[in-house]
Amino acid sequence: MALGVVSLLVFALTGYAWAQLQGLVGLTTADVIDPNRPADGAIDILLVGMDSRTDAQGNPLPKELLAQLNAGSSDGEENTDTLIMLHIPNDGSKAVAISLPRDSYVRIPGFGQHKINSAYARGKANARQNLAASGDTDARDVELKSSQAGAKTLIGTVEQLTGSTIDNYASINLLGFSDITQAIGGVDVCLLDNVNDPYSGAKFTKGRHTLSGPDALKFVRQRHGLPRGDLDRVVRQQVFMAGMANKVLSAGTLTDPGKLSALVDAVQKSVVLNQGWDIFGFAQQLRGLTGGKLEFLTIPVVNVDYSTPDDGSAVQVDPTQVRDFVRGTTAAPGAPAQTTSKPGAAITVDVHNGTTREGLAASVSQALSSKGFTAGETGNAGSRVQTTVVRYPTGAQDAAQSVADALGAKATLTQDSSVRSGHVLVVVGNDYSGPDRIAGHAVAPQAATQTAPAGDTDKPITADGITCVN
Repeated sequence: MALGVVSLLVFALTGYAWAQLQGLVGLTTADVIDPNRPADGAIDILLVGMDSRTDAQGNPLPKELLAQLNAGSSDGEENTDTLIMLHIPNDGSKAVAISLPRDSYVRIPGFGQHKINSAYARGKANARQNLAASGDTDARDVELKSSQAGAKTLIGTVEQLTGSTIDNYASINLLGFSDITQAIGGVDVCLLDNVNDPYSGAKFTKGRHTLSGPDALKFVRQRHGLPRGDLDRVVRQQVFMAGMANKVLSAGTLTDPGKLSALVDAVQKSVVLNQGWDIFGFAQQLRGLTGGKLEFLTIPVVNVDYSTPDDGSAVQVDPTQVRDFVRGTTAAPGAPAQTTSKPGAAITVDVHNGTTREGLAASVSQALSSKGFTAGETGNAGSRVQTTVVRYPTGAQDAAQSVADALGAKATLTQDSSVRSGHVLVVVGNDYSGPDRIAGHAVAPQAATQTAPAGDTDKPITADGITCVN
């Protein structure tokens, strides 16, 4: 279930006032960003909505509160169900919030190809296992270190997908979303039609509403019954964030001590920031922002109902296309166009067919070539094999993993000293279920890129006005 991170934008926009009131004392921080990253002319912030039934300090939320929020019970997973990259030039001239659909099928460093919302959970679970194996029995220490590992895995995944360097990180949970929307007096939204969704609890009539607390959570969580499912939910979150920014900028929130106090209290309970974030300096950069200078976009997607080998239906994205989109969106006016380099170009992939399916080696080679790898030799294996194997020379495991991820099928990685340096050898087995048989995946021409609908207007979603949505 998706969670909104819309309140984090309020955190950014009210940061200056909070700093003036010294209300940021007591925020929970995490060591997840390298403070020595080189400056690149902008700040990129990863805003994360956590599917968590605890507060920022790890304390469980009361059952009565979860019932009020219509949150249900936790399934034990700590998925990040809303991901937004906020790009702000150093001059504070215009901010762009780029949504990453939670089911985007991407490469997670160290874990292969999976939905992006599982990156945090996979990194955390792996770190927890390693800490236990090392003899760490301090529950608080394990929770802290494993949570930071999860955040770092997520940050690395987003950086790899977008080509951007994440400078700051902020996450929020269910409680924070509900409390912050109430603190500012609700947010104005507009629906194109009546909705009645028993899964999220969303039951609203067509037209305008002012939503806060549990009702706001229901609005941003609904995906069942919407024409485009998760993509429509992404738009819901964007227009809610825009409405929240508009409310803060135009309704005197920054000068209302009562509202600011409530906001500070909500953030302290529910928000986690990276250590070393200069909130005061950052907030000063935002003072020139107005509603029209905050724009909301979604990365391009190839297929909203892509069948994955192990993770069910997902949203298929093309990493090269995503990086080009992000670069074009965040480039300074007048900046020279840049060509995205293909990350696999330095890897030459040889493919051997270990099955009786004719032409399979050539098809797989073509599929990998279309994903940026350099095509090597193709041919038949010396014998029939059952399991697909990616063989690599010493020191090239990461290269082999990237090839395995691109295959979109199960493959075993094996070090093999006979494989030439700079090459990776794919031996396709009978279990292969990758690109050659999936129409529109890699061998067939890609489907037209899809983007999330913007509601009742073709104008970009901004914090200047209200956009009606599904």
